[in-house]
Amino acid sequence: MLLASIPSPRTGVIHVGPLTLHLYGLTLLVAILAAIWLTGKRWVAQGGEWELVTRVAVWGVTFGVIGARAYHDITSWSEVPSPKWQGIFEVWRGGLGVWGGIALGTLVGAVIVRRAGMNVAVFMDAVAPGLLLAQAIGRIGNYWNQELYGRPTNLPWGLEIDDQNTLNLPARYQARGTYQPTFLYELLWNVVGVAVLLYVSRRFRIRPPALFALYVAWYTFGRFFEELLRIDPSHHLAGLRINAWVSIVLFVASVAFFVWHQFFRAGPGEPHRHEHRHEPPKGPAMAIPKGRVR
Repeated sequence: MLLASIPSPRTGVIHVGPLTLHLYGLTLLVAILAAIWLTGKRWVAQGGEWELVTRVAVWGVTFGVIGARAYHDITSWSEVPSPKWQGIFEVWRGGLGVWGGIALGTLVGAVIVRRAGMNVAVFMDAVAPGLLLAQAIGRIGNYWNQELYGRPTNLPWGLEIDDQNTLNLPARYQARGTYQPTFLYELLWNVVGVAVLLYVSRRFRIRPPALFALYVAWYTFGRFFEELLRIDPSHHLAGLRINAWVSIVLFVASVAFFVWHQFFRAGPGEPHRHEHRHEPPKGPAMAIPKGRVR
């Protein structure tokens, strides 16, 4: 007998007069606003202007949603609601691939920052904690839609899923009562990650965009283990879900970049590791100059 469980909502929409509001979409809106707020505070503290953050958010979010939906539609075509021509656009029903969203949103945001004459690498570090915060809040949207859950479990924090929302699962997983709340695991992991990124950025001298690389590494490390629990339909390669492989590749690449860029790459006016100055440099030997906004 279960001692406790997490109930799922009976509906993911609310009606306000003639309006029908999708809680998934409202959650994403809150996530975006939270990211803008945190990024704005960090950017302004470095001498930047809030207006640029708003402009990047408008274009980055727009193309980020397009990229996220495109990634989902391409990699999970079987999950696109019918009729397909309409289902590929129904974002409010869930189905956003974070990889596509971050990739396209970051690319477009970088173009905006570059055209404004600002340092793209410094801006990437400013936005990193905000992106992770948005991803944490966004996972609540999966709760409203009863999606992104894992294997059946008898743990006290098991997530209740309605039978109709398990029909696309293998028969052995259908109507099993409670499931691993993987959305909650990712939410908590991301919140801790936000705290870690903020601490690192304040405690250490980080060479931009090394903090962004650390954000990618943190997220993909937790996402890999989450993928091992998930049971929703997915393409597999060598026994692992595609998103698990993506996590592995991005984790290795981001860690390698962080180590090289932070500790081995010489900045402007700095000697390489194998070079030696005739006079010892002033100040702490291991000090790394902070990036500037311009």
